[in-house]
Amino acid sequence: MERIDKTVFISYRRTNIPWALAIFQNLTQNGYDVFFDYNGIASGDFEQAILGNITARAHFLVILTPSALERCSEPGDWLRREIETALDSRRNIVPLMLEGFDFGTPKIATQLTGTLAPLKQYNGLSVPPEYFLEAMSRLRERYLNVPLTAVLHPATPSALQAATEQKASADTAPLVQEKELTAQQWFERGLGAADVDEKLRFYSQAIRLQPEYADAFINRGSAWYSKCDFGRAMKDYAEAIRLKPDSGPAFYGRGIARYNKGSLELALRDCSKAIQLKPDFADAFCGRGIVRNAKGDFEGAIEDFSEAIRLKPDCADAFGGRGLARYRRGVFEGAIEDNDEAIRLRPDYAIAFDNRGLARQSKGDLEGAIKDHTEAIRLKPDLADAFCGRGLAWYRKGDFQGAIEDYTEAIRLKPDYALAFYSRSLARHAIGDRRGAREDKNEAIRLGYKPKA
Repeated sequence: MERIDKTVFISYRRTNIPWALAIFQNLTQNGYDVFFDYNGIASGDFEQAILGNITARAHFLVILTPSALERCSEPGDWLRREIETALDSRRNIVPLMLEGFDFGTPKIATQLTGTLAPLKQYNGLSVPPEYFLEAMSRLRERYLNVPLTAVLHPATPSALQAATEQKASADTAPLVQEKELTAQQWFERGLGAADVDEKLRFYSQAIRLQPEYADAFINRGSAWYSKCDFGRAMKDYAEAIRLKPDSGPAFYGRGIARYNKGSLELALRDCSKAIQLKPDFADAFCGRGIVRNAKGDFEGAIEDFSEAIRLKPDCADAFGGRGLARYRRGVFEGAIEDNDEAIRLRPDYAIAFDNRGLARQSKGDLEGAIKDHTEAIRLKPDLADAFCGRGLAWYRKGDFQGAIEDYTEAIRLKPDYALAFYSRSLARHAIGDRRGAREDKNEAIRLGYKPKA
């Protein structure tokens, strides 16, 4: 008769740590030897500590939520590597499916391709928070109480040490309560929601149930940011930082919100802190590049955008930002090339079309510039900068009336647009409207524009 082995590995996304901890606690209380990466293991020790513990244990539990598999298309994704190792070593794999996860949904089906495709052939177990104990009982009696046929590989000393350390840390954690698991459900609903107001409602419910839920504050801050409510976004990011002082995403989020509120020094400090905490954080490099552009530090911006591109080669915002910095440094051909790549990566990137139009103007290609600014306007009809840019191209072509019309629209969209007022004053002067030109120039100066000598 084959033996029943009681060694378990739990695979999960960090956002689902309450679920992983609750499962660990239940199985441990029932005599199972369970490993899961509770504190986080350095990438250099990943091979020995994580993968070694998978091959040394009989059962592999993978916690699946609607968002769990999203990054599995990346070859280096750690959840993907864990699942692949479990499949290759023929562990007893049990998918634990939380609310909203279904192998049959089209989105999830597209994520389970290639080496991950066999995962959907395994019988999964639904685990609702309100019936957690019943689900755990079923897991132990039906899914883990099976004869072992796969070969177990002896754990290496480093894998054994990691298992001992992680277990010791997890053993000291407070017992997970049902409300924490329910908060996780609301959090996952927020991740899956398309409507921003729904996201705000779901994350707020998660926070109500679990007031120290740092990730929920971060995501709610992002939802407020998408509604351009930068004050509330900063408040949520600040609370996330209080709860989780080593959170790079929280510092990055607050930095970008501060940038939009005009606090450039504080924004720069936050983005730099995010990079310090997470040196491979491409978005934080991109964010700091944006702030440095705004501060006039174009060389620093180019360095940051270049690092963001190295870390994340498909980051359209980094190419667009570097294109703008190169334009402002007078590197027009480089600016055009960067905006070409940004547009290739994101064909509806209105700002990249607008910035490429400016670079083309500087190279004397006014027709190409007008075409780019017009496309930017088509994609984003409220983009005041595109109207101002096209107005400049019309002015340079000698079409002063067309320039005045575009500058006027830019001012309508952005009533404090000093450059548009000053540019319109030049166009009005060109057609002999001295009074209108004088009024526009005075308004531009009142708004802070300083005409070049």
